[in-house]
Amino acid sequence: MTDPSHRLNEALARALDELRNAGPADPETPRVGLVLGSGLGAFADTLQSAVRVGYERVSGMTRAGVVGHAGRFVIGRHNALPVIAMQGRLHLYEGHRAEQVVFGVRAMIALGARTLILTNAAGGIRDDLTPGSLMLISDHLNLTATNSLLGPNDDALGPRFQQMSDAYDPRLQDVALATAGALGIPLRSGVYAGLIGPSFETPAEIRMLRTLGADAVGMSTVLETIASRHMGARVIGISCITNLAAGLSPNAPNHADVEAVATATRASFVSLIGGLLDAIEREGPSS
Repeated sequence: MTDPSHRLNEALARALDELRNAGPADPETPRVGLVLGSGLGAFADTLQSAVRVGYERVSGMTRAGVVGHAGRFVIGRHNALPVIAMQGRLHLYEGHRAEQVVFGVRAMIALGARTLILTNAAGGIRDDLTPGSLMLISDHLNLTATNSLLGPNDDALGPRFQQMSDAYDPRLQDVALATAGALGIPLRSGVYAGLIGPSFETPAEIRMLRTLGADAVGMSTVLETIASRHMGARVIGISCITNLAAGLSPNAPNHADVEAVATATRASFVSLIGGLLDAIEREGPSS
């Protein structure tokens, strides 16, 4: 019987070949990988010399099935910085296994991206996190009832027991806050709770999450962070607050509103991500 860790290595090797073959004719190793969540994919459209590769063309991936997720890799440059972005992601609630959900970020890291910028649309729980706010993820609560490291471990990818005390890179958080300040973009910090979805939370669940210390809630990101740290990449997470969590507003949350608010926040989001990439570029190739 084939070891699942060997199957992962084989799938990653095939994915890398396919991304390289479908990418730029004279490819550079991407230094940064981005995951762009619901309604936030517009940043990838700002990349220069961009090549787009649908997920269905890459082994280990599958077509994204959620409205607002284009479902493709975009390989290009932000000024002089080579990057690769995922326009949309896979989710547990679509019926994918945890290892499938994180395969895209594993592929970007294996391709060379040692810094991951993970973004998402989230519901605000803390009083100052209202629709249109941007929140820097300082820590997370994994409440998905699963983990992207389940099963046999491949020591070549990372350790069996991954420590998560610094899951979101402190230096990158400082850089993001300084960048936001220089651009005049309000950026708050908070704890993100990742749930499985796809139903939005009940008011009682939001009260529970607030008691547990969550400031925002969503249906993604936490498994990607675990897999990224497992492979030694540093991670920064940014949530676009698109709605008030259940019970905190007279209006029930819905996906159409999530997309609409994310779209309305596009200008500040694109500026912040662009400024963060500029700062990473200035840090030099070791980033």
